[in-house]
Amino acid sequence: MSARSADTSGSASAGRMRARDVDRVNVRARLDAAYEEGQLGAAEYHDRSERAGDAKTLGELDRLVADLQATPGATQTRVPTARPSRRGSGYPPRTRARDEDRAAACALLDAALADGQLRAADHRALTELAGEAKSLGELADLTDDLQRPVGTPADARPPTSVRGFLFPVAMVTVSLVAAVGAFVWAHQPETPPAPPPAVELGAITPKIIGTPNFTTGAGIAQFRDDYRAKFGTTLVDEVSFFEAHISVTQSPQPNRMAKYTYRSGFELSTAPAVRQTTTATADLAEIDTAALDKLLAEAPALLKVENGAVTHIGFEPQRGGPPVLSVYVDNSFEERGNLTATPAGAILRTSPFKG
Repeated sequence: MSARSADTSGSASAGRMRARDVDRVNVRARLDAAYEEGQLGAAEYHDRSERAGDAKTLGELDRLVADLQATPGATQTRVPTARPSRRGSGYPPRTRARDEDRAAACALLDAALADGQLRAADHRALTELAGEAKSLGELADLTDDLQRPVGTPADARPPTSVRGFLFPVAMVTVSLVAAVGAFVWAHQPETPPAPPPAVELGAITPKIIGTPNFTTGAGIAQFRDDYRAKFGTTLVDEVSFFEAHISVTQSPQPNRMAKYTYRSGFELSTAPAVRQTTTATADLAEIDTAALDKLLAEAPALLKVENGAVTHIGFEPQRGGPPVLSVYVDNSFEERGNLTATPAGAILRTSPFKG
């Protein structure tokens, strides 16, 4: 096989690896930045953002940002190098699996469920198959497309002394023991498990919870309440409100900052980083949501964007002055304008579309 073929194979293997929640969040953050810079129009931005939220593999995520320019300060997503599969562990795929190997595979599946690589239904099905797996090859088929968190059990590997002359003898011994074990196991009387007790659930009425538009006063008010409940404060380093999500940077302590994405709850987008203790903050409590709603309704006309809609709102502190709101308007022809205002809704500056 040529070097080019090997590289292509490795890239394809990496691309089919399952995506974590943090991978989806990072890609959405990069799309946010690209949209703010004008690399993406409103329709394409919303389409890519929705596809990023539904992506199952790193390859799908990578294709959503492959044509974007790098944005300074934004998380740059890359498809990681594919890890060796269990088939490269030194044992042939048909080698019998131990209980320890099945437990290690189940632990990896549990970790994948926790970080969003697997949905609950997939996790249940794969865990059941792992418990019934007879060989290392079967286990590898179940876990080869998963990213491995740090600290997960290593692949099964033969002892160094087994490689070489002793390896065939060891394999014959293992095969004989396995054959005897399989014979004994096959002739054990089967005792069917007791069926679980029936549970009467009755009629279930689905509860539908709507997601607010976060570029409205009501959506911002809900976020402010949830933010206060989670962090015990309304102070932020900066925040951007989009229709379906919010990106917020806050400081858990004076010399640390962390970035979160908010939809119906808070997801950590980036690990906490160093923060200058002199960094200014903005207070969400200062936003007059009723005055903001009035401003948002008038913004398309003020900015001369025909049939325009508010795409996102920024709120950030100003060095040596009060915080400001930045309102961005766009339409289907990608005509754009923006304005800045005080938290009370008083306009400070407008940049209308110049057609």
